[in-house]
Amino acid sequence: MSEFKVATRYAKSLIDLAEEQNLLEEIKTDMALFVQALKSNSTLNAVLRNPIVSPLKKVAILVAIFSGKVQPATLEFFKIMVNKMRSEILFETAKEFVEQYNLKKNIVKAVIVSAVPLSESNRNEAMEVVRKATAGEVLLEEKIDPKLIGGFILTVGDRQFDTSISSTLSKLKKDFDQKSVTELVK
Repeated sequence: MSEFKVATRYAKSLIDLAEEQNLLEEIKTDMALFVQALKSNSTLNAVLRNPIVSPLKKVAILVAIFSGKVQPATLEFFKIMVNKMRSEILFETAKEFVEQYNLKKNIVKAVIVSAVPLSESNRNEAMEVVRKATAGEVLLEEKIDPKLIGGFILTVGDRQFDTSISSTLSKLKKDFDQKSVTELVK
């Protein structure tokens, strides 16, 4: 079975447990914190994925880092995963937990890339467009890419809306190249 499928099953089990214990919001916050910690600390991720590091040591590391910062239920989940020799998928499980939580709560993640930082009105307008299109709450992630020259690229799920000047210029160049080849063939 693939890592993703296993991580998805563990995430679903954790969501069920969190709902049963009325800790869904708290554990979602814990999982988001854990994902961020592993993204910013590749060493921790490497330790959890390393089969040579003993489960006892992995548990001790997780307890040292997250004790007092996450719910006891979250720490217990980490311990169970490590003791079941599943620490290599903890990161994927936490990410999948957040994804499933967002799905359950109808929260849509959108990414907008622009050449310059968005104004407050542009940000609100982008969020409103996504909100109307998806009928969900919007988490907007903003990125800056000066190569776009102007405009923006908005990505929601597998859909992308590209109004960047660099993309427009690229399309124009392609059109000119196609017309030149067509004229040469005639």
